Amino acid sequence: MGDSVACLVRDGRNPPVDFALIGHQDSWKAAHDVVAFLRGPAYPPLPPDEIRDILPWIPPRPVCHVEVGSPVGARARGLYIDSFIPPDCLDAAHTHDNMARVRGAAACAIKAGAGIVSLGGFSSILIEGNFEHLGERRQTVFTTGNTLTVGFIVQGVKRRCALEGRSLRDATLLIVGASGDVGSGCARCLAPLVKRVLLNARNVERLRMLAADLRAGGVEVEMATDLRQFSTEADVVICAASLASPSLLLGRIAPDALVCDAGYPKNLSPIAEMCGATVFFGGLGQVSGGLRFSPDLRGVLNLHPFPDVVHGCLLEGMALALERRFEPFSQGRGHITSDRVAEIERIAARHGIHLAPLYNAEGPLEPGHVEPAFGEPGLGEPGLAELGPAESGLACHPVLLPRCAAATIHVSA
Repeated sequence: MGDSVACLVRDGRNPPVDFALIGHQDSWKAAHDVVAFLRGPAYPPLPPDEIRDILPWIPPRPVCHVEVGSPVGARARGLYIDSFIPPDCLDAAHTHDNMARVRGAAACAIKAGAGIVSLGGFSSILIEGNFEHLGERRQTVFTTGNTLTVGFIVQGVKRRCALEGRSLRDATLLIVGASGDVGSGCARCLAPLVKRVLLNARNVERLRMLAADLRAGGVEVEMATDLRQFSTEADVVICAASLASPSLLLGRIAPDALVCDAGYPKNLSPIAEMCGATVFFGGLGQVSGGLRFSPDLRGVLNLHPFPDVVHGCLLEGMALALERRFEPFSQGRGHITSDRVAEIERIAARHGIHLAPLYNAEGPLEPGHVEPAFGEPGLGEPGLAELGPAESGLACHPVLLPRCAAATIHVSA
């Protein structure tokens, strides 16, 4: 199997690594697509049962280069590093193994010399209060990316309400997962704008602390660990719980509620009866200045109906790299405020990173999108996006390509 951290070779051909993105796939279908791409067209796709057997043995490793551009002329280069956490191993029973995988992915980023690292999905949940577990970090800093995620969730709620002519001031807001970093951040940003706030989470003590903080600011708050216990129905809902799979069944919501599913994996169960509610996915941004992968994994890593759409947690690291602010903007739990959200939103907007058009599992909910800018003169080297895994310097691990010799991986440094 080789080392748990891929061999990284620095040479003069490669530009610096400004940022790294650590993530994992939220479904076996997505994991299958990534493995199939890395194996290359010369090899037939592996059957699903073999993917399930192989994936736990793939160590965290760089999957592709990422380049992002800005309308103001800035450009940042980075890596996407997959921790290869099996999609059905996201529950608490696998915390120890998953933490080790995130540490391995972090070691890849540190060895590559990344200035800033964004933690995606369960990576941020595992690390948000345990940054000391990452070990020696040299000059690399880490951010959970949760502040920009909260910004895009709040923007999405406001946009959807505006599109439907609803007043937030008259709304009852329910936040599922309110004790988490993202959920509590959404509560602090939106509570002053709504009529009433309903807080739901499993951790009672954290719920009480958040409710007390909001009440001190004059907000009408109700809290419960059981969604059925609330005394009133919610007409605006944010789902930001740390769930291992889409399993949430909402209760006590209005028939015409607006529901923002901002989970990764998604929170809402496919069998949830939404009673005519409008569901949209939240926490997503779109890069207008250009975004590309080498090798080109568009359609594999970015499964969205619009181009250049990325989760806010990963975009935070990109925005900070473009701004040349290599700092741990989001760390710990409970530090997200309206002022911090406004600051990262300004940084992101300056570099052409805005709220993505709203959509759900059935497709777009509003017209229009921003076309990607890469491919225009002066943005990156010609043909980089067309390179395959070997030509790009991200050669495959022997598990992915059984007939391929053990690879040396060249990355930007």
